[in-house]
Amino acid sequence: MCRMALAMAAMMLGLGGCAVQDGAYRKDVDAWHAQRIERLKSDTGWLTLVGLHKLGQGAHTVGSASGSDISIEGAPAPRIGTLEVVGNSVTFVADRLATVEHDGQRILREQMTTDAEGAPTVLVAGGVRFYVIDRGGDLYLRVKDEHATTLTTFKGIDRYPVEDRWRVQARLLPGTASKIGVPNVLGQVEASDSPGVLAFELAGQACQLAPTLNSDGSLFFVFGDPTNGAGTYPAGRFLDADAISDDGTVMLDFNRATNPMCAFTAYATCPLPPDGNTLAIPVEAGEKYPLPH
Repeated sequence: MCRMALAMAAMMLGLGGCAVQDGAYRKDVDAWHAQRIERLKSDTGWLTLVGLHKLGQGAHTVGSASGSDISIEGAPAPRIGTLEVVGNSVTFVADRLATVEHDGQRILREQMTTDAEGAPTVLVAGGVRFYVIDRGGDLYLRVKDEHATTLTTFKGIDRYPVEDRWRVQARLLPGTASKIGVPNVLGQVEASDSPGVLAFELAGQACQLAPTLNSDGSLFFVFGDPTNGAGTYPAGRFLDADAISDDGTVMLDFNRATNPMCAFTAYATCPLPPDGNTLAIPVEAGEKYPLPH
C-alpha cells in the first residue's frame, strides 16, 4: 500500500518505496532515545542513585561518617541528622550544624511522606538527595548523589538498529482484565491492575503480553525474551505504550524497549516479568546490555 501510494513521488524524487516515511520514523525514535539519555543524566536521574537502606524501627543516624547507621559517602558532613521511624511514620531531625533543605527551605525537623502516598518528601544536603520509599510495607531510604560515579562515567546505551517490523498493533483480548502479580528484585510480589492480555504478531509469531496500568491509562510492560543475558539485560526489559483505544487496539513499539533501572545501579528495586510475560522469540530491538565502558 505504501509503495503504491508513493510510487509516483518516489520516481520523481529518486527515492525508493517507503524510505521517506521510514527515515522520519527512525529520526523520531532517535529523538525519543536522546531525551531518555538526558533524563538519565539529569541531577535527579537514575544514574545518580547511590544507596538503598532498609529502615527498621527507631533512630538512624545519617552522614558521611563511617560509623553512621546510614553512611552516605557524598554527604556534606559527618552527621547531617537522624531518621526516626515509628510504625510507618518517618521523621528527619537535622543536626544543628548541618544544612538540610526541603523545597529550597532549610529545615530542622521534617515529617517525611513515602512514595506510597504519592510524591515522597525529598530532602537535600549538598549534592545529595534522599527520600523514603515503601516496598510491600517495608521502608527504605533511597539516596541520590549528583556526583555519582555511575553518572560521571556513563558512556551511553547501545541499541539494535531501528526497524519498522518491531512496531506492531496489539489487540486486547476481551474478558482478560485482572490483577497480575508483579515480582521485584527484593523477592516481593505486588498485585497490580491490568487491563488484560494483549495479543499481537511479532516476527511472524503469535504473542501475548499483559501490561499494568498507569494512572493516566497508559500501559507499562515488563517482559522477557531469549535475548536476555545474550545481548540485553538478563532480568528483562521495559516497554511503555499509550492507553488502549476505543476499538481495543494499541501500538507496541519494541524499538523503544528500555533497560530497567537495575541495569545502571545496584540500588534500584526493579520489577521483573510477571508470569506469562516472557516471549518465545528473540526481540532484537531496543536497548542492549551490557552498557559501554
